[in-house]
Amino acid sequence: MKITMLGTGAALPDPDRAQSSILVTLDNGKNYLFDCGEGSTRQMVRANINPADVGWVFISHLHYDHVCGLPFFVLSSWVFNREGRLQVFGPRGTQDFVDHSFENGAYRVDIQARAAYGVRQKNIEAVRPAVTEVAPGLIYQDEDVKIFVDLVEHIPSEITDCFGIRLEAEGKVVAFSGDTAPCEAMVRLAKDADLLIHECTFPESFLAHRAKSGVGTYSHTSPLELGKIATRANVRALVGTHFGHFDSTSPVIKRAAGNHLPIELMGPDLMEEVVRDLRKNYAGPLRLAHDLMRIDL
Repeated sequence: MKITMLGTGAALPDPDRAQSSILVTLDNGKNYLFDCGEGSTRQMVRANINPADVGWVFISHLHYDHVCGLPFFVLSSWVFNREGRLQVFGPRGTQDFVDHSFENGAYRVDIQARAAYGVRQKNIEAVRPAVTEVAPGLIYQDEDVKIFVDLVEHIPSEITDCFGIRLEAEGKVVAFSGDTAPCEAMVRLAKDADLLIHECTFPESFLAHRAKSGVGTYSHTSPLELGKIATRANVRALVGTHFGHFDSTSPVIKRAAGNHLPIELMGPDLMEEVVRDLRKNYAGPLRLAHDLMRIDL
């Protein structure tokens, strides 16, 4: 299988990273998308993947940097002549998000206008995603894959669920964290995985700063804690992703981040700190993700 890191950034618009999105392509050509943040569709095209050829989307949670690209992806797939309905799996609230996005929501006028043309009316099912709101356990299975989810710790549970994900296909196992604080669920999901793709949003010092500031969630996993998770789960390889702009040199990003990050510490050199902290608890194969990075398993 091939894994393409479409987007490796976090919530802010970043000149160097699209928002969270990962594409898994099996050897038979089937495509499974995990999260769909801003920029994910454009990144697919850059990676020579037709959006209409992606049949399944799995949403880890409903923070906007993980779902705001879904309407654009659906509408683009329609224009790219998708056949049939997209299958969308996500936490409670996903159906409401989809209902408010398409024919009965934000893009109602656009869809009505384009559907006046026969070629668009012919594949109108492409803008009617089939949504399944899921609970922990096996959520999807076909002749090629099994996909499991479990609850992780990020958004307060009274608002909605957040999931980590485990994919089993072609004799391989890939685990994906979504966003989460360190938790036992990720150790279980990643147990003996060939690859763990895990958020590593902020260095230790930045998480402490966010906890004190009270602006935004600090329910993320530091490099130190991620190394412990990877070692305890006995993963064969680790990819850190979902970097929270701490490495940015953009003046715009720094101004926006000023109330919740120690901007005087920001810069590319922090990636070296991330690696040093990961290595304190994890000795296996390690990569820090960048957009359009390809991983072959």
